[in-house]
Amino acid sequence: MKTGIILALVLALGALVSFAQGQPGSPGGRPGGPGGRGGMRGGGRPPMPIVAALDVNTNGVVEAAELANASKALLKLDKDGDGIVNATELQPQRPAGNQQQQFTPPDGGKRPSPPIVITIDADGDGTLSTSEIANAATALKALDTDGDGQLNREELMPRPPGGSGGQGGQGSPGGPSGFGGGYPPPGQ
Repeated sequence: MKTGIILALVLALGALVSFAQGQPGSPGGRPGGPGGRGGMRGGGRPPMPIVAALDVNTNGVVEAAELANASKALLKLDKDGDGIVNATELQPQRPAGNQQQQFTPPDGGKRPSPPIVITIDADGDGTLSTSEIANAATALKALDTDGDGQLNREELMPRPPGGSGGQGGQGSPGGPSGFGGGYPPPGQ
C-alpha cells in the first residue's frame, strides 16, 4: 500500500514538473523560443555542444553547407586534440561559478543519448571516433526526414517516443545535460 502511494506521488510530481517546464514563459518551454529544444541561443539553456558546433550561423537549422562541413565542425569539440570526441566533450559545460553537483542518472549513471549523437556514433560507445567523425555528414543525412537537404530543429532533436508535445509544439523539457528527456539508450 505504501509503495503504491509513494509511486503515485512520484508520478504526480514528475507530471507537475514536466507541465511547469513546458509552459511558454518558462525556461525550456517551446521549441524555437529561448532555451527550447535544440537549445537555441539568445536565452535559456545553451545549445548542446554538438548542435552548436554544426549550426555555425546559429539560426537553428543545420544547412546543406554546414552538413557538408560536419566533420571539420565536430573536431572543434575535441578539446584534448586526440582526434576523438569523447562523452565528456559532448556534454555542455557548466557556467563559471555554478557549484551544482554533477547530475547522475538513476539507471547506473548512463545518460540517454540524443538522436543526433546516436546517428553519428555508429558503434554506440558514446564516443565519436575518427571514422565516425569522417562519416558524420553522410550519417546526419539520415535525420533529414523531409528531404530538404538540411536539418531543422525538429530533425535535430525530435520528440522522444511517447514524450511531451502536442498541439502548439511544446518541447521536451530536457535535463541538466541539455538533452531532451526520455530518449532510449543506444541500441533500444
